[in-house]
Amino acid sequence: MDIFEKLKKNRGSLGQYSDMADGYFAFPKLEGEIAPKMTFRGKKVLAWSYNNYLGLANVEEIRKADAEYTEKYGLAYPMGARMMSGHTSVHEKFEKMAAEFEHKEAAYLLNFGYQGMISIIDALVDRHDVIVYDSEAHACIMDGLRLHAGKRFVFPHNDIESCEKQLQRATKLTEESGGGILVITEGVFGMAGDLGKLDKITALKKEYNFRLLVDDAHGFGTMGATGRGTGEHFGVQDLIDVYFATFAKAMAGFGGFVASEKDVINYLRYNLRSQIYAKSLPMAMTLGAIKRLEMIQTHPEYREKLWTNVRALQKGLRDAGLDLGRTESPVTPVYIKSGVGEATQLIYDLRENYNIFCSVVVYPVVPRDVTMLRLIPTAAHSLEDVEYTVNAFKEIKRKVDNNEYPHELADFRK
Repeated sequence: MDIFEKLKKNRGSLGQYSDMADGYFAFPKLEGEIAPKMTFRGKKVLAWSYNNYLGLANVEEIRKADAEYTEKYGLAYPMGARMMSGHTSVHEKFEKMAAEFEHKEAAYLLNFGYQGMISIIDALVDRHDVIVYDSEAHACIMDGLRLHAGKRFVFPHNDIESCEKQLQRATKLTEESGGGILVITEGVFGMAGDLGKLDKITALKKEYNFRLLVDDAHGFGTMGATGRGTGEHFGVQDLIDVYFATFAKAMAGFGGFVASEKDVINYLRYNLRSQIYAKSLPMAMTLGAIKRLEMIQTHPEYREKLWTNVRALQKGLRDAGLDLGRTESPVTPVYIKSGVGEATQLIYDLRENYNIFCSVVVYPVVPRDVTMLRLIPTAAHSLEDVEYTVNAFKEIKRKVDNNEYPHELADFRK
């Protein structure tokens, strides 16, 4: 069979809906200045669907610095990959700052978080090693696991008893193979908003010999007393062996970093394929990362404003009888019992009649009869935004309870 013919007949689990979804439910366009209110299909909507936790994308000092850095360096310098010709003292400056902030010996700047995580997993383990990981790990972790030639054992999400059983299996295997064990989990799980049980996982180190890799993309800058992340929140940052974070969430930027022992970071510098064979993070973005990290450390009011909005939004929604699941972070999922058809009608109602834009998640991420509406509050939102949204969701819940939404798919093209 011709490959193209095969693709045309089977467009994938998401692609099969592209005719009805494209441009509205999938690949929507939020346009204009990054702000709580943006333009969607020609009208202003209250947006709860982009990652700007601390509101740094809206801070004039950040915008001005970004413009100055870009004016001075453009987006081409430095040319080439870090190992060949794309290395600068500015990149090293950020790495020193990140390592100190996360209380690690060293850090390495990544040009892109997703590919960085894939390469970190690929570099840390070989075929003799065993990986133990959480079942709800992010796609970048899952893609990294696909490269692993050795054994890997999964434990049900945050099930510490099962995690320990997998560690027992892994220990037995590595005693025979001479390999080691890498446990992988997340600080904050980006869909449900719950926290990885880092306190309980690190406690297992007393009985089992393993190293812990934590993806803290949603925890960095938002969790902990100083924003150091979920490890700080639990008081176990020193027990995280490899700490990973991206700039795409709290820093509203581009790139990421990994922090660990000096020897481990030096090893990764020479073995991360996604960094060795790809262009260095541009100077303007690297300077922007430095500026943002400085702001995180010197302006705790941004994090305080974020959590003021988070608590108000989540309390208001819960008081209205809405199900927020197990979230303990700014990620705010709202679970509603409905089929896919009702879900599209609900989203259409929210966007067209209430002017609220949030992301929608359906099966297979959630059960078939459940729709998840995912809201990401930020420091840039106001309590007025929160109040308006809570009232709108009360109306949406009433309509769902009264079975007012049609069951057929909403067609936004009409």
